[in-house]
Amino acid sequence: MKHSKDIQPHCPMGATLAILSGKWKLLILTHLTTGKKRFSELQKCIPDITQRMLTMQLRELEALKIIHRKVFPVIPPKVEYTLTDIGFSLQPVLNHLESWGEHYLKEVLTVPDKV
Repeated sequence: MKHSKDIQPHCPMGATLAILSGKWKLLILTHLTTGKKRFSELQKCIPDITQRMLTMQLRELEALKIIHRKVFPVIPPKVEYTLTDIGFSLQPVLNHLESWGEHYLKEVLTVPDKV
C-alpha cells in the first residue's frame, strides 16, 4: 500500500503519478467530487471494480490523505468517504481529464479510419 512517505519529494510529476496511478483511483475520485459516498454507493458507481480492489484503493487514497474515511458507531457499521481539502483540489484536473476524454471519444473513436 502506498503512503505519503513513499512519495519522492524531488519529483512533482512522479508524486502525482504515484498517487493517481492505477485503473480505479481517478474514477473513485471523480465520484467523490459530487459529495460523500458510502462504500456500496461507490460499488454501484463503478460496477466493474471488485470489493477487494475498491477496499485497497480507498485505503491507499486514505493513507495518502486524498480522502477521509468516517466510521459511524452504529450497527450495522456505516462508513462514509469524502475528499480531503487536498483531494478536492484535484477536481479541476479531473474535470479537464474528463473533457479531454470526451474530445478523444468524439474525434478519434467516431472518425472512420482512413485507408
